[in-house]
Amino acid sequence: MRFRLNIKYLCALIIVFIIEVLIAVFVNDKFIRPYVGDVLVVVLIYCFIRSFVGREVKLLPLYIFGFAVLTEVGQYFHLVKLLGLGDYKIARIIIGSTFDFKDIACYLAGCTGLFLYEMVKRRK
Repeated sequence: MRFRLNIKYLCALIIVFIIEVLIAVFVNDKFIRPYVGDVLVVVLIYCFIRSFVGREVKLLPLYIFGFAVLTEVGQYFHLVKLLGLGDYKIARIIIGSTFDFKDIACYLAGCTGLFLYEMVKRRK
């Protein structure tokens, strides 16, 4: 696997990260924060990986979905508490502390969008 900095994906990473922070800090509703934020988190991970991996990874959205689901399963088993990180807010934010099947559906929606993006990109 070849590593090189891809400015396009790095810029996208920064933009999506800023959007995620803005949602976390300023939005407290019942749609954007819980659903759009979860869709965007898989896009954020995708942009991070694509920023540094120069070669195309065909199943990257699937790998990201698997990672997101494993993270959600970790929430089901209270991974933050098991690791003794319950007192650290940043750990609770990154790992999460509440399992929800709707989160998995949001990850699936985001990764499906990433698959479609890659299909369109390959056709050009």
